[in-house]
Amino acid sequence: MELPIAQRLQRIPPYPFREIARIKRELQAQGIQPTDFGIGDPDMPTPKFVIEALYKAAQDPATHPYDETGFGIPEYLTAIAEFGRRRYGLDLQVEGEIQSCLGSKEALVHILWAYIDPSDVVLVPDPAYSVYKVQAAWAGGAAFPMPLDPQNGFLPDLESIPPAVAKAAKVLFLNYPNNPTGGVATLEFYREVLEFAQQHNLLIVQDAAYNEVAFDGFAPPSLLQVEGAREYAIEMHSFSKTFNMTGWRVAWAWGGAAHVSALSKVKANVDSGTFMAIQRAGAVALGHYEDFAPTMRAEYQARRDALVEGLNSLGWNLQKPRATFYVWAPVPPGYETSAEFAAALLDQCHVLVIPGTAYGENGEGWFRMSLTLKDPDKLGAIQGAIERIGEKLPNLWG
Repeated sequence: MELPIAQRLQRIPPYPFREIARIKRELQAQGIQPTDFGIGDPDMPTPKFVIEALYKAAQDPATHPYDETGFGIPEYLTAIAEFGRRRYGLDLQVEGEIQSCLGSKEALVHILWAYIDPSDVVLVPDPAYSVYKVQAAWAGGAAFPMPLDPQNGFLPDLESIPPAVAKAAKVLFLNYPNNPTGGVATLEFYREVLEFAQQHNLLIVQDAAYNEVAFDGFAPPSLLQVEGAREYAIEMHSFSKTFNMTGWRVAWAWGGAAHVSALSKVKANVDSGTFMAIQRAGAVALGHYEDFAPTMRAEYQARRDALVEGLNSLGWNLQKPRATFYVWAPVPPGYETSAEFAAALLDQCHVLVIPGTAYGENGEGWFRMSLTLKDPDKLGAIQGAIERIGEKLPNLWG
């Protein structure tokens, strides 16, 4: 039977990380095991206390039915609100300003379904996580790119957005700490964004998945710390990066009650909530945040230092990123595209990186390396990759 797929699916390119996974499988079939700096999937185990909390909760038959609360069980929402108070000084209403989510990716998708009609404009950073742009199109909207310039700290220049575009915009996406650039935002920048949103009556969607992966004592702020932000903003947080729980699909959104309610209404028609035992385990995880997070950060910081210092020894001049587990680096001269350089690294050095164009047109000329590695010896794998690059591709920078 030949049945054409929907046009919305035909209009989008393949999900880039599926292509990376395919290439890696082909190499492995040839007996080649590349050092994989590709997908940002935490390689450390989920903390034992979280697994034990899940096991205990799953023994309770009361956790097995649908979660009929709509927003999340009280125990989970209360733990989120308490975490927000401890970490950011926020005073969130447990009922109405927090929504349990099946991972932050799901929430980012469904908030667009809640607000975007055909022809609505969505302001999207570029380079960026592909979900923002793709889902804007799927909702019928038009994505307008906001270039992230390294000279501006990888922050969008709001003043450069054409007035007609700003007037037509309905949603503005942010992602700080930023994937893929590692850029970070300050409360001062968030205040500027809020003023922009107030001026143009638009919703700010802040993807804060990497807020807890930060180094050198830096503590990324929440957009909601800015006075008045809740009326114009919703922010997505995830357990995936903080507690090594990517496969658990558990997260939350918090913000103004109207925006949380809109997201919840979409979810009521799409999914049936997070397994209540996982919500209980999430509550336990947040209760141990201050004990666990420093260990996680120290591990990634050691890898960050090894990778950045290694690349700099080969001729790069990189600053160590203050957050995320990514290193965003320029392509050396002599390579026309980031894809060409990524191919050279893979073919000649058996080092897998993501070409910058996977994140948008403004990613050209850059590539991303993730600090998450499957090799048993993480620092050894980084050092080995640096040595192979130096041996196989000498004099990259002249």
